[in-house]
Amino acid sequence: MNITTLDLEFLNLDHAIAAFVVEGSDGLSLVECGPASTLPHLQAAMREKNWKIEDVRRVFLSHIHFDHAGAAWAFAEKGATIYVHPKGLPHLAAPERLYNSARMIYGEQMDTLWGEMRPIEETLLYAPQHGETITVGDQRFTSWYTPGHASHHIAWEFHEGDQSVIFSGDVAGVKIGNGPVQPPCPPPDIDIEAWLQSIQLMRELDAPTLLLTHFGVITDKHSHLDSLERHLQAWAQWMRPHFDAGTAAETIIPLFKEFVADELRASGLDDEGIKRYEAANPAFMSVAGLLRYWKKSSG
Repeated sequence: MNITTLDLEFLNLDHAIAAFVVEGSDGLSLVECGPASTLPHLQAAMREKNWKIEDVRRVFLSHIHFDHAGAAWAFAEKGATIYVHPKGLPHLAAPERLYNSARMIYGEQMDTLWGEMRPIEETLLYAPQHGETITVGDQRFTSWYTPGHASHHIAWEFHEGDQSVIFSGDVAGVKIGNGPVQPPCPPPDIDIEAWLQSIQLMRELDAPTLLLTHFGVITDKHSHLDSLERHLQAWAQWMRPHFDAGTAAETIIPLFKEFVADELRASGLDDEGIKRYEAANPAFMSVAGLLRYWKKSSG
């Protein structure tokens, strides 16, 4: 399969955010594009392969979070079609609300972390249905709605010949190098039950391999998803007593960060490895997301 993993060197760290280039008879397809802040790294990595932004005809997004979709406008401006979940499409067409909400969270770090986000012409946006297949020459991209991490999440099953893989976005978790798999749990719509159903959907797909945006190739799909399910439930249960006690998020964040760091150290990671995980999956965001989940679950 002609799939190339590009390291976007987010925050000058390797193996934090990936984008994937699929070569085909009808130009290039890009799966994930990262934030606009990493566009220079993405363009440099493409140049090494003698590719240009103009060569990308299609961009397949898992969801609209900035680390996955923030730079999509740059490819749309060169004529690429952007494939995105129907719930995410309006936010790419008019990103002001999404961007301003994020700025309230990240403040002065917004530009450094994510860069700008420009609107995309709706004629260049396409929202596939659940189970719909986009055929590109002898390649097929099938859209599977996989909520849990985000309500607007798609896992793209890619087929070429008799081979297939799943571009899993964030719904198959974060796993960098020899570290453990983690469930990224940012607000606003973490849904543990929906996520478990999405994990089961991925188990049942024929494709044996996962390609994680954070970061890389997973060939033991079933053991990876089993581990993700255990960690997702463990993180949710860790948060429950803090929610029940009404503990403030500001108090929980350092406790949760240490809980996560201890887990990473136990897997053999050093401080640099922990820093890489924190860039890909900030602990404070999971605190906010899991507290919101328990608030919604409690009615």
